[in-house]
Amino acid sequence: MGTYQGKCFCGAVAFTVTGEPEAMGYCHCESCRHWSAGPVNAFSLWKPTALKVTQGAEHIGTYNKTPNSFRKWCKLCGGHLFSDHPPMGLVDVYAAMIPTMIFKPALHVSYGEAVLRVKDGLPKLKDFPKEMGGSGVTLPE
Repeated sequence: MGTYQGKCFCGAVAFTVTGEPEAMGYCHCESCRHWSAGPVNAFSLWKPTALKVTQGAEHIGTYNKTPNSFRKWCKLCGGHLFSDHPPMGLVDVYAAMIPTMIFKPALHVSYGEAVLRVKDGLPKLKDFPKEMGGSGVTLPE
């Protein structure tokens, strides 16, 4: 079990996550792509109790386009931090925000919306696993 530290772009907001993530992978949905300003977003999903803001909580802004994701960022520098996913009971700490954690992706989600095809041998789910409310349908690389 590890404890990992992260911080926003300017360092005003700092946090720790403790334990091991519930899942790690890549999301290709339009919302994640747009939010991350990239063709794919690397995620690590944690139980909310694993995340602790250690500095700068007053600088955290929240935006929720849908009830599924409450995206958090630093109001000083605009640096992205994490997203609460209440329906899943999990928080997505963007993998890039935890530089000392070894990122071990297990799958790709929302690959049906992908704009960047990735040939890495990992399962490519059309949307989400069945246990997370998706179809569980796998797409070819």
